[in-house]
Amino acid sequence: MEFIIFGKAIYEFISLTNISLMAFAMFLGIIVGTLPGLSATIGLALLTGITYSSTKDVAMILMVGLYVGAIFGGSFSAILINIPGTGSAAATCLDGYELAKQGKATDALFTARLASFIGSLFGLVCYILLTPVVTSLALQFTSAEYFWLGIFGVLICGGLSAPDLAIKGWIAGLVGMMLSYIGLEDIGAYERFTFGIPQLVSGLPWVPLMIGLFGVPQVIKLVQNIRGVEIMKGTRKSIPVFSTVRAHLTGILRWALIGVGIGALPGVGENIAAWAAYGDAKRSSKHPELFGKGAIEGVMAPEVANNAAIGGAIIPLLTLGVPGSPPTAILMGALMLHGIRPGPMMKYDAPNFVYEMGAWLFWATIFLFILGSLLTKPISLVLKVPPRIMAPLISVLCIIGTFSVANDVFDLRLLALFGIVGYIFDKYGYSAGPLILGFILGPLTDSNFRRVLHLSNGNILSLVNRPISIILFILTFLTVLNNFVSLKTLAGKIGNWIPKSGG
Repeated sequence: MEFIIFGKAIYEFISLTNISLMAFAMFLGIIVGTLPGLSATIGLALLTGITYSSTKDVAMILMVGLYVGAIFGGSFSAILINIPGTGSAAATCLDGYELAKQGKATDALFTARLASFIGSLFGLVCYILLTPVVTSLALQFTSAEYFWLGIFGVLICGGLSAPDLAIKGWIAGLVGMMLSYIGLEDIGAYERFTFGIPQLVSGLPWVPLMIGLFGVPQVIKLVQNIRGVEIMKGTRKSIPVFSTVRAHLTGILRWALIGVGIGALPGVGENIAAWAAYGDAKRSSKHPELFGKGAIEGVMAPEVANNAAIGGAIIPLLTLGVPGSPPTAILMGALMLHGIRPGPMMKYDAPNFVYEMGAWLFWATIFLFILGSLLTKPISLVLKVPPRIMAPLISVLCIIGTFSVANDVFDLRLLALFGIVGYIFDKYGYSAGPLILGFILGPLTDSNFRRVLHLSNGNILSLVNRPISIILFILTFLTVLNNFVSLKTLAGKIGNWIPKSGG
């Protein structure tokens, strides 16, 4: 039944306007993904402000097209100049650039395009099959389950985004949660942390926060790393790509499942999925020694996984109201700006939206392969744009995207403030991803925690008195326990800093 409604949504999408918008969005996304310093997250953040005054359908077609195109586009710069255009393409650099140095850039680019197409299709199928199931499960959630889901999401996102020291990711998530408490609280509508500033009564504006944390640090990086790059050229095809795909069908299925599974984890997303699939490909290979030296599987695995993660990341976004990746966190903000509130009640509030999203993903996947084929040669010209031109261009887009939402100079001040915060976070290894997720999930955890205590007359055990809440509590506890070694390491370092008393 789902596929029949989905097929109808695909058919209804067909119009000159919609197809033109999707083609433009895909082209823009590929460019954004290809250019080092930009990413799917930054592109979506900029587009959120620019499309604020457009209709919901126009905004979502543009944002879904840009999202899919940017994740794929990162492979171009990864293969041709050994600089990942997006974080999700970092693993592709290891073997993609080595293949390019061997004169096999054409093979590497075609493999990346085919793998991205397969991964996106697989993620789309999982999205259509699993979204109704997860929605039915989400309808069983009470305030206790939503509280634990929010805490679990911040902890797991923080732990995976800062694997060297999980507490750094948790601190970023906590900062985001604290920022989300500014303004009127959800239950009694009392003001909190506004400090008498009228613009903060309705809370921190979403767009300046996003663009400041993600866009400004990248501008500073571009200014700091102004250098030329050597672009590798491809020769005629020498690797039987289709035969290689047929020989690795089992692996492709496994990498796609890894992408969907990791993509569905709150706030984790495509970057981790790509590295996990690359590690799996290397472990399962009969010739692991070839990885890092030009193994075609080293291009195939991360590109299948990071594109499959798109469909996986959208599942918890629409069913639970919890984004599965930093780009879907931006997408969630855009949805709310256009009057769509993700979560289990979307089934009743906007019953066709899930299938409309599926149709947009389907057409984005089709255009990924078509435009990816057409842009393989021209894209090398885009890579020649020097950073001294890109940096001011991105800066202007950041300012326009921020100011266009409310036409308020106060938002520009916030942009500068969060730009400084984002740069400091980036410099010291604190990911902005958990901060954004914490900002989104903060109201969810706060209001549901207080609601549970109010209804139970302060009984803290009411947080774990249902099977689902117990499961989420155990998962949260295990997440902390799994990173306990990192905490012990931190405690040891702090202990070494404390002066020892004499005697």
